[in-house]
Amino acid sequence: MAMKISFDSLVSGFAAGCSINRDNFSFAAMDMPVPEECKEGWKGEVLAEPSIRSESDYNIQCYCPATGRLLGRARPAYPEDIDKAIAKSAAAQKEWAKTSFEERKKVLRSLLKYILANQDTIITAACLDSGKTRIDAALGEILVVVEKIKWVLNNGEQALRPEGRGLFVLVSLGNQYSIFAGNGIVVKGSENTAWSSGYFVSTIKGALSACGHNPDLVQSITCWPEVAPHLTSHPGIAHITFIGSRPVAHHVAASASKSLTPLCIELGGKDAAIVLDDVPNVKALSSVLMRGVFQSAAQNCIGIERIVVLPKVYSKLVEILEERIKKIRLGSVLDGDEVDCGAMVSAAGFDKLESWIEDAVKKGARCLVGGKRLIHPKYPQGHYFSPTLLVDVTEDMPIAQNETFAPICVLMRAKDVTHAIHLANSTEYGLGGSVFGRNKRDLDRVVREFKSGMVSVNDFGVYYLNQSLPFGGVRGSGYGRFAGVEGMRAICNVKAVCEDRFPRLINTAIPPVVDYPIRDGNRGWQFTKGKNACV
Repeated sequence: MAMKISFDSLVSGFAAGCSINRDNFSFAAMDMPVPEECKEGWKGEVLAEPSIRSESDYNIQCYCPATGRLLGRARPAYPEDIDKAIAKSAAAQKEWAKTSFEERKKVLRSLLKYILANQDTIITAACLDSGKTRIDAALGEILVVVEKIKWVLNNGEQALRPEGRGLFVLVSLGNQYSIFAGNGIVVKGSENTAWSSGYFVSTIKGALSACGHNPDLVQSITCWPEVAPHLTSHPGIAHITFIGSRPVAHHVAASASKSLTPLCIELGGKDAAIVLDDVPNVKALSSVLMRGVFQSAAQNCIGIERIVVLPKVYSKLVEILEERIKKIRLGSVLDGDEVDCGAMVSAAGFDKLESWIEDAVKKGARCLVGGKRLIHPKYPQGHYFSPTLLVDVTEDMPIAQNETFAPICVLMRAKDVTHAIHLANSTEYGLGGSVFGRNKRDLDRVVREFKSGMVSVNDFGVYYLNQSLPFGGVRGSGYGRFAGVEGMRAICNVKAVCEDRFPRLINTAIPPVVDYPIRDGNRGWQFTKGKNACV
């Protein structure tokens, strides 16, 4: 079973191991509860001090970060709940493991149809629970998920087929508690999005039920941090995919080591976009950079955290970005506002962000736009940080080294290509990155010397949308890969099987000269030595 977070991670985990489906399967039988809030909007009470911690009980307090309105309360899982969830999924997996690719593809196709037919509901749920805009939710919760499913439909079966290796070797992929190979999954979501997790998981359960399979295969768990180690160290978990922060990853890895559970860890980054002097159209480039920085209020693991610019285009790019960032509108799109950027899921890091910006300005950086949290006139309880432009940032500043995960556009001036590569590699992270320019030699050099798991050339983040590519980082951004053939196989147990190709003609036999008990040790030695010489 794999521990996942977010809707696209859940679906990509469920999707693997399915082949192309030509059936015209109907999802009419999929019975899943749609939150009333997604149908008619939500006008619950506005919390005086929005927090997921309730003062009156142990429950998780769910609220919309864009408005501070209460969505509901979720009961967190206790250790015994985790045990039951794993047991249910394991029991359902025994039958699921016997299903064919044809059966799995029907489930996957029904899920795909449901997602496309219910985009508005899915997007509304994401917006209510995370504060993002409809456009950002459509890109993150719909487009990427659909691309994951489509890739698996076209390539999943081939990736999981046994393949030949050499004359007498066969490699097959064993099914060991991984939904990618037809097994169970336990979803451990963030407490900050506990409200929508149940609905997203219900879509997978509904697809299973509609196709005649046990919905217990997929389990959802939301718990407080103090209970999470019971899940991550559980002997019933055979693989963990963790997406989160580096400090938490240390705890997850230490906990998982108790059961020797393998991990795939993606920890975000400090992704740099290198802009070379010969970029053809600075204005067009600014549009790509704006999307890379501000999409989902910059709460994007592959978002552009630093823009490293060579001298000839630096001033022009600063001028264009300053004008555009000043016009960014914040608010709640679900309340009818015309907004460009939504809220942040939590205000917990606002003090830190403001201190980093203040420190940078003291050391010589210029804050041209924003720089502080925003008290929204219409939603004073919402979690908003002003869209910020910070230029002339140097590598010794904390804001150049730490992931902000906030709508802060950071520009760093590079002397030349060599210096730009140095700046890009000057942090402990190494998830993704971008380079923009025309000189093929310079582009190839940047790609080659970029210390990251992924690089886009004259584009941003396409390795996230392109599901044929393995996704993941190096250094402080984690290890392991998901997506692509590498990602699918990474959460399977690889089993090597060796057998005689022509058993009726040639059988494995021990030569008499080395058969136990060995009658003549010296003769046996000479025989073995001679064999080695023939290799």
